[in-house]
Amino acid sequence: GLVTYDRRHGWKGEITTLPMDEDWASALGALDIPLGISTWRLAVVTGFEGDGAMIGFEDRSAGFIPLEAVKWARAWAVGERRGRRVDEISQVINIGDVIAVEVIKPEPGEFLEEIQAEAEFGITPTYNYNLRQIPEIEGALVAMDPHTGRVLAMVGGFDYKGSQFNRATQARRQTGSAFKPIVYAAALDAGFTPSSLILDAPFVLDQGEGQAKWKPSNSSNKFYGPSTLRLGLEKSRNLMTVRLAQYLKPKTIVDYARKLGLGQNMQATLAAALGANETTLLRMTAAYGMIVNGGYEIKPTLIERIQDRRGLTKFRHDKRVCQGCQAETWDQLPFVPDDRKRVMDARTSFQLVSMMKGVVQNGTGRKIRVLGIPIGGKTGTTNDWKDGWFIGFSPDLVVGVYVGFDQPRSMGENEEGSSVAVPIFRDFMASALERRNAIPFRVPPGIRLVRINADTGLLAKPGDKNVILEAFIPGTEPFGPQLVLDGQGFIRLDAETDTTGIY
Repeated sequence: GLVTYDRRHGWKGEITTLPMDEDWASALGALDIPLGISTWRLAVVTGFEGDGAMIGFEDRSAGFIPLEAVKWARAWAVGERRGRRVDEISQVINIGDVIAVEVIKPEPGEFLEEIQAEAEFGITPTYNYNLRQIPEIEGALVAMDPHTGRVLAMVGGFDYKGSQFNRATQARRQTGSAFKPIVYAAALDAGFTPSSLILDAPFVLDQGEGQAKWKPSNSSNKFYGPSTLRLGLEKSRNLMTVRLAQYLKPKTIVDYARKLGLGQNMQATLAAALGANETTLLRMTAAYGMIVNGGYEIKPTLIERIQDRRGLTKFRHDKRVCQGCQAETWDQLPFVPDDRKRVMDARTSFQLVSMMKGVVQNGTGRKIRVLGIPIGGKTGTTNDWKDGWFIGFSPDLVVGVYVGFDQPRSMGENEEGSSVAVPIFRDFMASALERRNAIPFRVPPGIRLVRINADTGLLAKPGDKNVILEAFIPGTEPFGPQLVLDGQGFIRLDAETDTTGIY
């Protein structure tokens, strides 16, 4: 995924340059440059042949890079835009350049018969190679069991040899919109429903004397009027989220975040609702695990158990005692209590999961729909496109992905969580769930599924086109529209006759 992003942003140049004398192979072998991928090799450009370039390796074997293999390598131009297209390979590489390459695997028994000429240093190429580039951008991935907190897989960066800094556990970065599900969970607990209407319109906050007015905006710089809570999460609407946070009070959201293992050093501000707080990918993934597992607290662990040389257990992550596990006969199944702390109402948890499924089906995570299995999640992007997130889940697996530069800077205009993190999540889940049967998310007791017009949030009528099954706690389903003004100056939809909303 990092390589894909990097190629999208053009060619950064050769790794280094060597003098092309008789000792070039030894000089190449002496270079200690981590490449990050085992199938990549260091090579030096030894000459040009036809419309391609010949390369040599430290063992003096050789290869050939065709022009087609470097078409992507357009140089950066002013304004973070790629330069003119590549018509000649000499636009990209020169003799003596040290580059990373990867073999283009031929069909069995196929060699490059079209290249008969020997290279300048007496070696004949055998295979075609693609030009590769070590990405400067970094990232991390965490896969976790949402029921136990067990970390099943973790990647802390592109190459451990290049950097031992673990971006999954050590990097504290702003979360952007990946934090919004916590705001919406607090709203659901406060009496809102997925069909509640929130006004999407300009928002201005006076920050005090001498301070500029705070004017958050949607990523599209557009306003959409009254929209349902579900739509606000699916489309990641900033203005709706800020209005919601203002109504709930920032401290409420901070307290809710702390219940989910977030909120360390988090300030109770409206900006926090948009992900201005910093945390680690591991903590964010665990928080999403608590959402999908029905609202139970989990603690991430990489060590399940430690035994001494005699087989005695010295440490065990799961502290529960199994009653009946030492029984001599199996007259009845042993009982293992579930002592996990509840941090979210199971019904709230399912409503939020249902809304986050909508993120994948209709919102910023649409690229994941191709998997054709039940998946929910949320993207996140910070100001100036500095950080890209996607944290998502199936019923029994939660996976978090983060992408960004170690020294924070823009990843490029419109490079968002949906473009840099979502494809990584999609490819990982396609492999992780390849041999597993798709199962739906578990519906807890106390949930009623009602046919709703997704555009209005009201009960569906005959002829409505955009109709969905929405999850409600019995008694909160909408019945009919009636606007009333509450004591705080908000126009609300009367909870007795319709879904709650704020304008």
